[in-house]
Amino acid sequence: MKDVTEKTATLREAIAETMITMPPDIQTMLRERKLEKGDALEIARAAGIMAAKRTSDLIPFCHPLPITHVQITYFFEPEGVRLQALVKTIAPTGVEMEAMTAASLTALTLYDMLKPHTKQLEITYTRLLMKKGGKSGEVHYQPAPAHSSES
Repeated sequence: MKDVTEKTATLREAIAETMITMPPDIQTMLRERKLEKGDALEIARAAGIMAAKRTSDLIPFCHPLPITHVQITYFFEPEGVRLQALVKTIAPTGVEMEAMTAASLTALTLYDMLKPHTKQLEITYTRLLMKKGGKSGEVHYQPAPAHSSES
């Protein structure tokens, strides 16, 4: 574990994003909250918030942080649901892993709640979009270019 004892506690934020693809009829059921397991959007939101707070229990070298805010936002798109997790803290180290863990667990919870209704589910990516705070200031991330299988 990295020693952050001498680092200054500052406001730190991170936003991570995950995409889960699904058929349009499943999106409709999700939006209308008509799933047999209950309101998947709110249950997944709670799971994401819990995941952010428990990241240091799941990832060995993450520091336990005093999480001050977690926000899960859903964006319905033609191919599925894109979700973002915003996490904030005032600490000597960042919350990138907390944001990615929150986004991942939100998507996994949606997957679990949607699987009785379709076999056409896929979590296609989880990525960090932005982090700010500390010495590096604000950093925005771009997805890596797609790799071609042609040689």
